[in-house]
Amino acid sequence: MPENLFHLKQSNSSVRLVETEVADPERLELQHHWNGDSCTSTLINRGVTGCSIKEIVLFQRDLPFDPNTPVYGEGYSMLSQYAGTIDNVSLIAGYSDRDHYKIPQAEGFQTVYNLALLSPLDADAVLMAFTSCRRFNGEIRIGQGMIEIVLVTDGVRIEAGESWELEHFEIVQGPDHNELFAQVAASIRIHHPLLQVEKVPTGWCSWYWYGPEVTEADVKANMDVMSAEYLEQLRFVLIDDGYQAYMGDWLIPGPAFQDMKALCRTILDKGLEPAMWVAPFIAEQDSELFRDHPDWFIKDASGSPLASDRVSFGGWRNGPWYMLDGTHPEAQNYLKHVFRTMREEWGCRFFKLDANMWGALHGGTYFKTNTTRVEAYREGMRAVLEGAGADSFILGCNAPMWPSLGVVHGMRITDDISYSWSTMKKNAKENFWRNWQHNQLWVNDPDCILLENHSKDQIGPDGNLIRKESQLTEDEFQFHAAQVYCSGGMVLSGDNLLTQSDRARSTLQKLLQPTNIAAKFDHISFKVGRVEAGDSTVVAVFNDLDESAAIEVALPQTCTITDYWTDEELGAFVDRITIELRPHHARLLVCS
Repeated sequence: MPENLFHLKQSNSSVRLVETEVADPERLELQHHWNGDSCTSTLINRGVTGCSIKEIVLFQRDLPFDPNTPVYGEGYSMLSQYAGTIDNVSLIAGYSDRDHYKIPQAEGFQTVYNLALLSPLDADAVLMAFTSCRRFNGEIRIGQGMIEIVLVTDGVRIEAGESWELEHFEIVQGPDHNELFAQVAASIRIHHPLLQVEKVPTGWCSWYWYGPEVTEADVKANMDVMSAEYLEQLRFVLIDDGYQAYMGDWLIPGPAFQDMKALCRTILDKGLEPAMWVAPFIAEQDSELFRDHPDWFIKDASGSPLASDRVSFGGWRNGPWYMLDGTHPEAQNYLKHVFRTMREEWGCRFFKLDANMWGALHGGTYFKTNTTRVEAYREGMRAVLEGAGADSFILGCNAPMWPSLGVVHGMRITDDISYSWSTMKKNAKENFWRNWQHNQLWVNDPDCILLENHSKDQIGPDGNLIRKESQLTEDEFQFHAAQVYCSGGMVLSGDNLLTQSDRARSTLQKLLQPTNIAAKFDHISFKVGRVEAGDSTVVAVFNDLDESAAIEVALPQTCTITDYWTDEELGAFVDRITIELRPHHARLLVCS
């Protein structure tokens, strides 16, 4: 890497103690060991007393880029992603780490987590990333003409004579952002090997049509359609919330469900597989789990269970939630029991884990002292994996991103989808920035495919019935379907299969011929992506604007082009083709 561009080896480092500490920080020695683009660091306490560490600034230096340089940064949470310029890093998704989850951030800096891409207009792109996350969470702070690469250590103590091996860090540079992401992904897999997956899951999910009001009858009705029309294609019946009596009491059914074991066995008898939504790290106050075992939960400074709304978001329903302590032996046993029961007695091999962020939030104390939030979360996740068994598929959702490395098989990479164009447009951008993670860190889940307008009756504040209907166009549904195709990952239908139109059925059938290959985009504008599938290349062209657009696409060779959805042949083309797209429209073109 040219020294005049971004040479971290000549930057400053420091160790910041918690405010109450008076130990001599000069006795703390921070060592860096570079091997090409990768750095390992060690912190050694050469003093005679221990001290509590707030954070470790691995590298600090001026930022030698124009303020208008494009930036992308990861979030601590799955729901948080950031993009913009050095002078204005803004939120892509709807929930920020700072404002929604109330994670403390350094004043005067714009903070992203664990990974940042800088894309100068007149030079090669620079990608920097922490390639491990076993104990400490990484922050990349930009502001005041400077950059800081920091490990947040949650105030844990380093004793006299003790040394810490810190998280690994890598910085790479080149003209192709796809190659840079691939290089970093390979380094991450060294420290967090990819969990093996027999087959990428497909199925149907209850949440988007039925929400928490789903009933056993709803599940059975859609299950019957799956068995009759999609038996070899849609495998899993995902019961997504609404089945449990209380948040936390996952083995106790609520009033809309009678016997979960019997229901799961009915699903199996249909030739399908049951899948369960579980939020393993939360419990509501009225749950049997919290009432009987308050000592299993993360504590405040006084030793009382810590309500999540005191430090973060309280929860989207029945809050505030209390957070199960991943380091507590009995809490671990409970997690093992829940997932072992669902696996061995109910027959479930697919678990969608939600609200995982609540197992990795700041501000609490743990049964196991001197533990960081990353360690506590990963200990809890190891209990989940043990209970679920080696042949299960664990999907992380609403999860801390880097702390989940190596402890989930799949990861949701977007916010919740909804029956609205604004959400579909936003989710596409979130998905495309994380496409590189598919089959590199985990299996990507772009969230459910929605192909029908949704209608639902709701009671208004005046007691009158309100009919709520979405008004998405066929072009917008096609844009959304193309986005899911380009993810290369999971395909779960979120519609009511009982009322499916011929158009929706045909599109879903096409999506259920997966490539398991994520698209690589020509540019970070994400207008043109390519999927190399066998002897052909599928070129995806997107227009998320409110007006029509003509997009020129370079072709890999002289080729015949057909439309992926209709199989209509468009003709033979040499070198390039110009695609006319209507507003909110996308096309998939097969080049062979």
